Amino acid sequence: MYALVDATSFYASAEKVFDPTIRKKPIVVLSNNDGCIVAASPEARALGIPKFEPYFKLRQILEQNGVIIRSSNYELYADLSDKMMAVIGQFCDQHYVYSIDEAFLKFDGYSSIVNNWYDYGQLIRRTVWQSTKLPVGVGFGPTPTLAKAANHAAKKFTGATGVAVINDDQSRKTILSRMATGDVWGIGKRLSKKLSMMGIETALDLAKQSPKHMRKQFSVVLERTIEELNGNTCLSWDEVKQRKKEIYSTRSFGERVTAPAALKASLITHCSVVTKKLRQQQSLAKRIIVFAHSSPHEDGYFKKSFIQALPIASADSMVFANAVEQVFRELFKPGVRYYKSGIGAIELEDDNFQQADMFNASQDNPELMKTIDDINKRYGITAARLGSEVQNNDWVMKRDFLSPRYTTRWPDIPRIKC
Repeated sequence: MYALVDATSFYASAEKVFDPTIRKKPIVVLSNNDGCIVAASPEARALGIPKFEPYFKLRQILEQNGVIIRSSNYELYADLSDKMMAVIGQFCDQHYVYSIDEAFLKFDGYSSIVNNWYDYGQLIRRTVWQSTKLPVGVGFGPTPTLAKAANHAAKKFTGATGVAVINDDQSRKTILSRMATGDVWGIGKRLSKKLSMMGIETALDLAKQSPKHMRKQFSVVLERTIEELNGNTCLSWDEVKQRKKEIYSTRSFGERVTAPAALKASLITHCSVVTKKLRQQQSLAKRIIVFAHSSPHEDGYFKKSFIQALPIASADSMVFANAVEQVFRELFKPGVRYYKSGIGAIELEDDNFQQADMFNASQDNPELMKTIDDINKRYGITAARLGSEVQNNDWVMKRDFLSPRYTTRWPDIPRIKC
């Protein structure tokens, strides 16, 4: 049996954890630089507040309805996600974090609860709430795709209680018949439209199709989805855990950047983000991409990028920073109003099978990198940084509605008055 556990409107729910005064109020969370609405609480959705709409277009409506507005507090969300995943992992044999707010669980040897999956799901929900104050939905199914479908039912269907179980053919057909094809895991809008033109409207309609026939018309991915909708597991746990083949860190600036120190600080910060992700998946990069550009909507659009080959594949922040130094003079152009910068790691390899070089020694310092990672894990993601990261804060994104970083910044630690 598999389960999918995910938080309800995670960003919005995370904002309510340490502020009980807004727990029953509508709340929306904005994207980078306070651009668009990326999360809305159930109370906000009930008001008809749409997601992915620019904030400035909805500002008046939000004010009229007393909607609480928050900038994206990534530090808080990441820390609460770690806590939530740690709690969820206690309930299963295997635990795979699918995204910041979703985790798949796999159960082997849980014969004692075969007939009590619903109660077990409610236990998971209560425990997560007691430990983190985050509401979650739980869906059980014999395949990951059916677990995802059950999770959809647990949160979206009328009368939903937060837990749904697919454990026999009747429950499978009941839930799939009430789901549109676009609600099936892995079925995008474009594919859903094509299926609709073929008269395939519901997930159950899709499950009734011939897998081999649909593979010929579409892809092997759709064939596997149909198999999984019929209870045949096609997705192995190892396949889900494939390492990324490329890792990028990019971000637009809160204000246009014209100073070289600010642009360089942004690039070095991106280096630290990318190398941390490399170390987490035990990979090394042979090449890195360094780029920056102005806004394409302004006159005199300027874009520059470089691909830097590293002498020895690396996951060290300082090695990446030195590579940026080598190209920065050519990357920076006086007078350009830079809008965005980024770093990409490409041509990745497993750090257990690194190809040595007879003429070049590795410059990586894994002990130092591990120390930095450990410090940041314990005291906050920016507790230990390279000096060149903090030369200038002009490039930092705009977050006018940022809530306190309650768990990662000492001045923001919650205070309780008795």
